[in-house]
Amino acid sequence: MARKQSDYLADILGAEPELPSPPPARTPPTTLLNRESALDRVRSGEVRQVTQLLLDPARVRVWPGNARIYAKLSEETCRDLIDSLIAEGGQRVPAVVRRVEGDPDHDYEVIAGTRRHWSIRWLRANSYPEMRFLAQVAALDDEAAFRLADLENRARRDVSDIERARNYALALASHYAGRQKRMAERLRVSEGWLSKMLRVAAIPDAILAAFASLDELGLKPAYGLAQALGDRTAARRIEARARGLATDQAARQAAGAAPLGTAEVLRALLAAARPAAEAAPLGDLTYVSRHGRPALSVRSINRQGVTLRLHAGAGAGAAELAEALRRLLERLEAEGRGLRP
Repeated sequence: MARKQSDYLADILGAEPELPSPPPARTPPTTLLNRESALDRVRSGEVRQVTQLLLDPARVRVWPGNARIYAKLSEETCRDLIDSLIAEGGQRVPAVVRRVEGDPDHDYEVIAGTRRHWSIRWLRANSYPEMRFLAQVAALDDEAAFRLADLENRARRDVSDIERARNYALALASHYAGRQKRMAERLRVSEGWLSKMLRVAAIPDAILAAFASLDELGLKPAYGLAQALGDRTAARRIEARARGLATDQAARQAAGAAPLGTAEVLRALLAAARPAAEAAPLGDLTYVSRHGRPALSVRSINRQGVTLRLHAGAGAGAAELAEALRRLLERLEAEGRGLRP
């Protein structure tokens, strides 16, 4: 028999999985267990009390300790779930929530199930006002809530390693008093793996801004970048290069061109960690015209100067090419590889 999702959550939270209840004693068909006898069975431990409710999602807030960034959810990212909810007439798998006190606008907060919460809210606002948010109420402290949310997010591809790493860094201080070993034990992960995640969490926003998306930046390459940032001189060069790449990404987006890929950006940042004289050719330094085609690019940089290429068929006029050259020169100066001695 396949295990239920609740069994896996119970495992990591240190609880026993719910076992099938023993068959009830035979009673006449017309006899029903009264409320008192049912409560007695709960108190005795024979039956586990599980509370599931159909809620108005507007009265349910999202717990901020979750790694998933709620603001990033959209119709596009939740399309598969939205279609499933429509086809099935609502949720089949409940979210996990806990009660909140002192908040006049909310009665519960979501610990696990933020995509379900967002999707139900979207459906209620878009032709399905009868949809309700199915949730299981649990009594959890913040540390248990963190472990529960982490367990759910581990299997989710739409939660990046960077998001999870930063969530871990916050949890280390909030729930484990900075004790990595204790945190690893509670999450049932290796201390070495957790140490890498925490190292990745320290990569500055200014450097991450060079990536068009963090979804493809996994732990292994991100850890290599974090290690390179350990040298202060190299870190300054990487940060300067990241600023230039971020500018390029913005220009590509404005022109409707494809962004630089994660692997390409990572190579450029790691190359910038080396001294300027050792830097590799900068084929990635390319200005894309307003027509979405390469117009001007830097082919190489060395002590003798900078080699540029003007691309035919880009559709860029003299004024646009002059502006492109100005931007590229400013970027090279910022990275310490300009024409000035």
